[in-house]
This record gives sequence, structure tokens and C-alpha cells, in this order.
Amino acid sequence: MKKIEISRQMTIEELVEAKPEAVNFLFKRGIRCIRCGEPIWDTLEAAARQKNFSEDEIDQLLLDLNHLD
Repeated sequence: MKKIEISRQMTIEELVEAKPEAVNFLFKRGIRCIRCGEPIWDTLEAAARQKNFSEDEIDQLLLDLNHLD
């Protein structure tokens, strides 16, 4: 199975389709998706910025998501 690279421009919908386990991961970090009815068409970067993530925090979020199993 081909590994998907998670990027800032990926929509939350694309992420959840590729990695369903990301729902709980994002929820624990304050980025709600699906579960709470917030829009899922935002990019990961836009959703993180709405929650006041810094550049370093966004980079770490992406790194963690890319290593999520």
C-alpha cells in the first residue's frame, strides 16, 4: 500500500479518508473534524491557524500525522 504524504494543503476530508485514525488525533489537539460538525473542507494549515497554532506547531502536527499508524 502506498504511503500518503500529509501536507499543509491537504484538506481534512482527504486526511480522514487516507487515515481515519487522524480524527481522534486531531480532536485531542483541538482541531475538530466530522465528530463535531465543523467544516471538513479546510486545509490542515487553515484549521491549525484557526486554533492559533504557531508555524512550529503546524510543522510538528504534520510530522506527527505522517508518522501516525
